[in-house]
Parts: sequence; structure tokens; C-alpha cells
Amino acid sequence: MAIKIYNTLTRKKEEFKPLEEGKVKMYVCGPTVYNYIHIGNARPAIVFDTVRRYFEYRGYDIKYVSNFTDVDDKLIRAAKELGEDVPTISDRFINAYFEDVTELGCKRADAHPRVMENMDIIIEFIEALIEKGYAYEAEGDVYYRTREFDTYGKLSQQSIDELRVGARIEVGEKKQDALDFALWKAAKEGEISWDSPWGSGRPGWHIECSAMVRKYLGETIDIHAGGQDLAFPHHENEIAQSEALTGKPFANYWMHNGYINIDNEKMSKSLGNFVLVHDIIQKHDPEVLRFFMLSVHYRHPINYSEELLSNMQASLDRLRTSYQNLEHRLGSSDCLTDDNQEWLGKISSLHDQFIAEMDDDFNTANAISVLFELSRQANYYLMEKNTHKEVIQAFLDQFQDLFQMLGLTVEEEALLDEEIEKLIQERNQARKDRNFQRSDEIRDRLKDMNIILEDTPQGTRWKRG
Repeated sequence: MAIKIYNTLTRKKEEFKPLEEGKVKMYVCGPTVYNYIHIGNARPAIVFDTVRRYFEYRGYDIKYVSNFTDVDDKLIRAAKELGEDVPTISDRFINAYFEDVTELGCKRADAHPRVMENMDIIIEFIEALIEKGYAYEAEGDVYYRTREFDTYGKLSQQSIDELRVGARIEVGEKKQDALDFALWKAAKEGEISWDSPWGSGRPGWHIECSAMVRKYLGETIDIHAGGQDLAFPHHENEIAQSEALTGKPFANYWMHNGYINIDNEKMSKSLGNFVLVHDIIQKHDPEVLRFFMLSVHYRHPINYSEELLSNMQASLDRLRTSYQNLEHRLGSSDCLTDDNQEWLGKISSLHDQFIAEMDDDFNTANAISVLFELSRQANYYLMEKNTHKEVIQAFLDQFQDLFQMLGLTVEEEALLDEEIEKLIQERNQARKDRNFQRSDEIRDRLKDMNIILEDTPQGTRWKRG
């Protein structure tokens, strides 16, 4: 069965046909590194890492590139506020990004290009657009002539006339048309800058990805991906820049993940309701956040709350408990029963069902439902009087295989003593707050990991089972 992808460009699912047999070129827009990443940044990191893993599982050789925007207005403002230079801030938060997404089970891309390291190719790209008549210089700034690109708006399915409504030239801008956008910005006093044919300055936001895709992956790629908020204007402008320069399709498939709501309200920095990954993983198993993100189809909006994350912990624990129960039984299972082949057939069928769900536009939500059915069947099997190693091992292998495909680990690492103490303190506080559901969840989680609790008048004692 072929993999099908919902292509934002055509608004329909299409069978994936790579440019080159057995290979995938994929580019994912990365974060602007002026702070720790929030869960809005984490969603594309997790989603498209899973897409990458699945392509690898299906035997594709995938080249995966994800950039860092390490110079822009936000970084310049942060530098002024903190009294540091832009490179120092970007280096710090690039390292923090890697720490956070590694905890979330994301592999590093084959390349993580940075704007500051690719200034020469960005300037060359802009020069070529000027030569072709698609861009113009205006007192040290360079702008893209949007109207010169006949199919502008095809990704967001908007016409030039629709886009004109509300478009205006801001104070200080020197562009010829309100729809034109900046490729190069003349330096202001005290700002970080680079020399160029148009004077000292720095790139506009959109040009960096066009230039880096071309350098690291070529003029046409298989998949370009990012958050839904990037479809317009960022990805629309990338298409205009790249296709104007090369005369070739920029990307054959466009993938966009949905928005994140916080407690049923759209996440927004202006509302102050954004949540940092750095903070979440101090309180929760990082894999629970990954599991949570994959529990909803990547194109759909997802609602985050502490309660939902706790529920996800309990769900993940149930799956892991099924695996642990299988492991426990493995050593004492040696009866060759008549229904071995029937059970092996059920396990194989569930594997095929999982693959079918992932083939259908990477439907991790339905794939996780298959995992729960695998767990249910395993529990049924363990209730039988006679079990056999071959079937037990098949269940175990399937758990490991499917978990790994989603970037999850089926065996939770042993807790350190201080982690156990922290969970016990959280449980005690939950009991004080009469949050008995959370208290029971923590007790059950510790029990699953062979941590035995004893509540005494002197406090809660624990020991390893």
C-alpha cells in the first residue's frame, strides 16, 4: 500500500511519489531561537520527526533538513533587553532547543542550517532575483515584486485582489507596492549587520528558507513542512522566491500541522497562555508530551491542559504495563497450544492495521488506537491458562516495533531515588488538595515500576519491589 499525504497545495490526499525512487528530500521550518521553545514549536518537531521515522521504517532514504532563524527582529530585541549580542543568545537557545527536543525523542536533522552561516548564499539568491526583475533595491532595502509572480497565492488559495484589501505601506518602508515583501533590510544603528551590494544590513525572514532549501536539498524537493501559521505568508513567499528564480516547482508536497489551544483557548503570547517545553518536562515524563501530541491527527487542532497530560500519562502507563506483564510471563510460557497460529495471525493483522493507518496521511491517532487493541489482545492472551513463548515474544516484538516507529520507548527507564521522592511529594500534595485521581495515578505509576508505597503516621515510605 502506498503512503498518502494531504497536500496543502492541492487541498487533497495524494499518493506519495518521490522525485527519486526510494529517496525523500524533506525540509521543515525550525524555530526562531530567542527563547526556550513552547509547545507550539514542539508540535512540528514531534510530528515531522515521526513522519521521518515512518519513511525510514518503510525503507526510504530520507534527507531531512530543519533550519534555525538565528537573526531577526525578535533576536535583536532580546539582545537589547539582555545586554548581550545576537550570536550569544542564539547559541544559548539552539543548545536549549536540542536539549528539549532530544528529551521529546526527536532525532537531529541531517542538517540544521543557520542564517548567519549562510549569508553568502542568501545574498547571491537576492542578486539573482534582482537580475531577473523579480526584486528591486530601495535605499539599502531590497523588496520582492509580488505582482510579477503570476501564481502568487496558490498555496493559501488567495488571489492578488483579495490580498490587496487591507495591505498598506508602513511608515519608513520604501516599497513600490503594498504587497511587496522585504528580502533585505538596511541596518539600523547598533544592529547586527552584514555587508552586501546594497549596503550593510540583514536578510528578511522569508528568503532564508528559499536559499537554504536550494543549497542543502536542491531546486525541487519532495516535502516542505511546518506549522499551519507558516502557510501564509512565509511559505507562500518561499514559493514565489524559489520558483521565480528556478522556473521549477519548489516542493511537490506541502504539510502543515494544526494549531495548539491551551485550556480550550488558542495559544498566544499576547494572551500570555503559552507553555514552555522546558517547564513541562521538569514535571512530566517527556515521552508523555510526545504521546499526547501524536494522540491527535497532525492536521487537527489539539487542546493542551495539565489534566489531559496526566490522562496521557495513565494511558501510556497502561500500554507499558501490558508489555511488562508479557515480559514477566515470558519465562514461564512453554505450552505449545493449538491456537498459537491464530494468535500470531491476530498480532500480524494488528501490525498491518497500524501500517494502513500510518500510510493514510500519517494518522498517528488511529495508529495509537491499534496499540491499545494490541494491549487488549495481550491482556486476553495472558488470562489463558496455557501460553507459549512464541506468541508472548511476538506480542513483545510488536510492542517494541510500533513504539519505536512513533519515537516512543515501551520500557520506562528506572526512576532515580530523587525522582521517586519528587513523585511522592506530588502525591502527598494531591491528597491534601483532595485530588484523589492524581494521587491514585501516581501510586499506580510507581506500582507499575515496582515501587511499593507504605503510608504511615510518620509519612510515606517506599521501597523497590
